[in-house]
Amino acid sequence: MADGRGARRVVLASLVGTAVEFYDFYIYATAASLVFGKLFFPSASSSAELLSAYASFGVAFVARPLGASVFGHFGDRIGRKSTLVASLLLMGGSTVAIALLPTYQSAGWLAPLLLCLLRFGQGFGLGGEWGGAALLAVENAPPGYQARFGMFPQLGAPVGFIASNGIFLVLGLALTPEQFFSWGWRLPFAGSVLLVGVGLWVRLKIAETPAFARAMSEAPPARVPLAEVVKAHPRRLFAGIFAVVACYAIFYLCTAFALGYATTALGHARETVLAVQLVAILFMAAGIVLAGYLSDRFDPRRVLMAGCVLTVAAGFLLPVAFGGSLFGFGAFLSLALVLMGLVYGPLGAWLPGMFPARVRYTGASVAFNLGGILGGALAPMIAQALADRGGLFPVGLYLSGAALISFIALYAAPTDRPRTGP
Repeated sequence: MADGRGARRVVLASLVGTAVEFYDFYIYATAASLVFGKLFFPSASSSAELLSAYASFGVAFVARPLGASVFGHFGDRIGRKSTLVASLLLMGGSTVAIALLPTYQSAGWLAPLLLCLLRFGQGFGLGGEWGGAALLAVENAPPGYQARFGMFPQLGAPVGFIASNGIFLVLGLALTPEQFFSWGWRLPFAGSVLLVGVGLWVRLKIAETPAFARAMSEAPPARVPLAEVVKAHPRRLFAGIFAVVACYAIFYLCTAFALGYATTALGHARETVLAVQLVAILFMAAGIVLAGYLSDRFDPRRVLMAGCVLTVAAGFLLPVAFGGSLFGFGAFLSLALVLMGLVYGPLGAWLPGMFPARVRYTGASVAFNLGGILGGALAPMIAQALADRGGLFPVGLYLSGAALISFIALYAAPTDRPRTGP
């Protein structure tokens, strides 16, 4: 457990690092909704281009569990700190390289191939980020403060989103459409090099977590942490995977899909929708903070289950809100992202608590990122296809179904503490 000054350094390191990584991840989602379809894929129709861009967006979700298993392996064997530094460098390098890519018009199929490879690198790096940052916070938390410490890595998501959408909004206002499509979209990716430098400076100043040091003093590290998780904790792993489906589905329906749908089918200006999303994301941050306090008072699992129930109901509001006025559109995004805070904020404490310290990095990371494939990898593309064929009502059912899956997983999850490890 860290002292007062050390605790502040820990929560800052977990927040700054995840904010940088999520910034990198989200600028791709925003660019995929706005420009990548036209720049990197052959022209067919606006809907086909958007679906192709969303497909490349999903590549990272395939890479994330692979990154989670690799970074989790080393995080459980050599420590949390060095593994987190490596994940940040990989993510940042991939993001900066996207800024230098040629377009389909100049390089043909090489352009989307390189784009997908770098998106894979982003996902691989982020796969090792979340679990390590959550452990960094939770394993340094005083008794009774695990959820409140665990909410700081979660706050990296709205901070990163605000930074990514904010810079796209500024560029949209400052540049002409021609300038933005020609070179302006590259600036958020190139600017990541500065943010990664800040993240590294913060993380290199922290120490290893006490829980990891204690686990290493009690027994040698697991030879293959992933194999131990699968063999010794399968029920916990599967419960964790499906418990995170709801948070991914809410987020990417309210960000990537909402941005693409609002600027095409609804005809709203890009800058207007980005501004609405920037306001709505503040409600997500508020939901995360609320969930952190409620989870320490009651129980993270109960807060997660309550959020899932409310999200099931919210799915039935989606068709009316999305298809109405801009105000209704923004109000629904704000409501949904508050609920996102409830089904996402407690995960920083709940998922690591499901596994013993010797395999905690691997267990929490793999569960979180495999759940991302189910809940988020294809969410924008599926929602777009559903909307093209049946309107918004099936999209609302899709959201409700994702929340129901997570509720069932949480209800069936083990409630006892792991039998081994601190």
